[in-house]
Amino acid sequence: MAAGKWTAKQIPSQAGKTALITGANSGIGYQAALELARHGAHVLLGCRNEAKGRAALERLLHEAPGASAEVVQLDMASLASIRAFAAAFIGRRIALDLLINNAGVMALPKRELTEDGFERQFGTNHLGHFALTGLLLPALLAAPAPRVVTVASLAHRTGKIEFDNLQREHGYEGWDAYNASKLANILFAKELDRRARAAQSRLLSLAVHPGVSTTSIFENGPGTGNLKAIMVKVLAPVMMQNDVAGALPTLYAATSADAHGGEYIGPDGFQELKGSPVVVQPRPQALDVVVGERLWKVSEELTGVHYPALS
Repeated sequence: MAAGKWTAKQIPSQAGKTALITGANSGIGYQAALELARHGAHVLLGCRNEAKGRAALERLLHEAPGASAEVVQLDMASLASIRAFAAAFIGRRIALDLLINNAGVMALPKRELTEDGFERQFGTNHLGHFALTGLLLPALLAAPAPRVVTVASLAHRTGKIEFDNLQREHGYEGWDAYNASKLANILFAKELDRRARAAQSRLLSLAVHPGVSTTSIFENGPGTGNLKAIMVKVLAPVMMQNDVAGALPTLYAATSADAHGGEYIGPDGFQELKGSPVVVQPRPQALDVVVGERLWKVSEELTGVHYPALS
């Protein structure tokens, strides 16, 4: 990575590029969408809630007058929604230069299932994005220099992939399920990049994490009334960065000429809690190639999405 602190001002022109960001109506997803649009990309804001999506688009066009953006209905907890969106996008016959797998749910206090019967965090954070990426692969490979950026988390550090309990039927605990889903994000990003390299593909796949950022995921997940949530609120000014700064690792991975496939990008500050984007190292369990390959196969079986050749 080039010397000095990387900022959004260093984003090269994105003119002529098309980018899709899941969970783009708030937080890191919104800030990434805003900066990409400011730099000339046509941005698709993938949103589950259409009203929130329209509000985000209105805000984006106010903050970046003349930007090119649209809202697309996309529920990452629904394979039917993912398939419908992907089919419609492929039908447009345009290349997809950038896919940012950003949407997520965090530390749900009670075990919930998606309509497909997956534990909601694993189903949304990992399986939904696995399916979306695979279904959009033809459009990605039609681009001259496609990138897939998958947003993981520091929470992967205590994550564990339990193949005999992927859906958390036994001993559900919200944070454990979240940590595992974020570990799965890194394993997926790295396995996708290995497959792209083996096929001598132009596609780059990177994982990122935002440090600890103050976004709506806290309210949408563990809530605001428990001890951990109260501690987070008290410590936020010291430990956390806002969503503008939290989006920088995503934007670096998505746009920088110095970013390379297979890398994991996060903040450079103390314990990677906040700071400027740099290459960081995930925990060893995120680098386990055998687990990554097995998770890929299981994900294909669960979603019914099989990746075409990465030519």
